[in-house]
Amino acid sequence: MQNLLKKIQIHLPFHMLRDQYLPMVLKERINPEIGFSHETLDRFGADDYRRVADTLLDAGLTTTIHAPFMDLRPGALDPIIRRATTDRLRQLFDLAPAFRPRSIVCHPSFDERYYVSTEALWLENSIASWRPFLVMAEQMDTRIALENVYETDPRLLKELLCALRSPRVCFCFDTGHFNAFAKAPLADWIDQLGPLTGQLHLHDNRGATDEHLPPGEGTFPFGELLKKLRDMGRRPILTLEAHSEANLRKSLKNIKDMNLIANW
Repeated sequence: MQNLLKKIQIHLPFHMLRDQYLPMVLKERINPEIGFSHETLDRFGADDYRRVADTLLDAGLTTTIHAPFMDLRPGALDPIIRRATTDRLRQLFDLAPAFRPRSIVCHPSFDERYYVSTEALWLENSIASWRPFLVMAEQMDTRIALENVYETDPRLLKELLCALRSPRVCFCFDTGHFNAFAKAPLADWIDQLGPLTGQLHLHDNRGATDEHLPPGEGTFPFGELLKKLRDMGRRPILTLEAHSEANLRKSLKNIKDMNLIANW
């Protein structure tokens, strides 16, 4: 499994990494995607982040970061909500340089059920919210990876990414979110966002809810996605979102058995 682990980031919340899993991460040479919630940002301080970051860097491990997303709306119509969102994200971007992350995953948080008839204003506000963070990404030599959640088709995400027009932003395709919430077919997502894809979040479900099953345990066509991205010349960062140690072991086994990333 060691050769496989070299090719994949493993999602771990910061508090679990710090308080429980850091010895295992070091022993098994796991490259983490470190998740930060609002609770994490309020609980820990700069010294806590620096100690964990230095430990990972000294061990020669790579990191990606998952920014907080709960209740955050970068494209909010209400300027007070938008300001609270960018303030919270700035907390994360201020601490991120310590980790030298390969990417910082963020949620644009568009939902057609919520932003009824306000897509243009949402897009305008989103562009304004993300532009200052692109400057910060440039300064720390990383990329912002904008992830799909409730978006039913790729159109608005493509418009946002193209409007930002920066090598410091890319698309993070979450396979589980697509499988549970998207309406447009996978081919449309790949055609429109494949060339902009810089990261994949790999997990599975049966198409009804966001179950976070190991790849191969649900209905998402991983082989089709990875082949089409390879054919496009894309080699995005791969992240497993297993949500339990047992599911992580099963995810790694399934990926190996399905021969999904042997030539990645």
